[in-house]
Amino acid sequence: MIQFTNYTVGGRSDEMNSLHVKEQLLTFLKEDIGSGDISSEFVFNHHTQGKVLFVAKADGIFCGKDIIISAYQLLDEQIQVKQFVEDGDKIQKGERIAEVSGNVIALLSGERVILNLLQRLSGIATLTHQAVTVLADSHTRICDTRKTTPGLRMLEKYAVRCGGGYNHRFGLYDAIMLKDNHLSFAGSIKRAVGNVREKVGHTVKIQIEVETEDQVLEAVEAGVDIIMFDNCSPDKVKVFQQLVPSHIVTETSGGIHLENLATYRNTGVDYISLGFLTHSVPSLDISVDAIN
Repeated sequence: MIQFTNYTVGGRSDEMNSLHVKEQLLTFLKEDIGSGDISSEFVFNHHTQGKVLFVAKADGIFCGKDIIISAYQLLDEQIQVKQFVEDGDKIQKGERIAEVSGNVIALLSGERVILNLLQRLSGIATLTHQAVTVLADSHTRICDTRKTTPGLRMLEKYAVRCGGGYNHRFGLYDAIMLKDNHLSFAGSIKRAVGNVREKVGHTVKIQIEVETEDQVLEAVEAGVDIIMFDNCSPDKVKVFQQLVPSHIVTETSGGIHLENLATYRNTGVDYISLGFLTHSVPSLDISVDAIN
């Protein structure tokens, strides 16, 4: 099923666009295989059959079920995949993830690309789950940023959702976010927002990044939809939050990591956006083993 989602602050969907997934996988496979996997093709013929088992080598949150199925079926439609876990499931070291059977050349040719993606996405899902657990706030949601790997944004943001987080905007095209440099060039929040209001449709959200109390008040007066408190301490977030009417969504970001995340609990802010979920995440160790 292909599902299209309007991604704005707090966006969440349980599906990716399957057409885009297959297009990306085809590009990744072509990059790696090129004109052919000579290591596999010179050892085996196209009738050789086999099985491989994907196994977790560490505890974490799994993400990438459709990667296994779609990538292998792009290489050989006859390949069979038996899944033992779902996206978002907790997995333990030694646990079976999937068993794949079919043409050995296809099994070996797709192994590295699939593993790279599974390890990366499961690492993001695992770190996101850790962040949600550390924050432990029923009101405030954890979300990502645009600090993603070029070419992997859709996949990495899906992994954040699998870990229990939410998505910020997907790009420069689906929400307006006026940051410090926008405001410096425009001269003021009022002028920047006024220019936007003259041109943008009523369905597009406007977000403003602020650092001072005066900027918070100016953003409220300008009637923006979302206010982000940039590089603010928990105490400062609490003060700023009291200045914002309840109909305006609030967010904080900058200088927040796992070690101090819990201090933002009960600040009242709606979202905490964390760049480290995608830009400095360790991969989750997963292996592929041949079954004789």
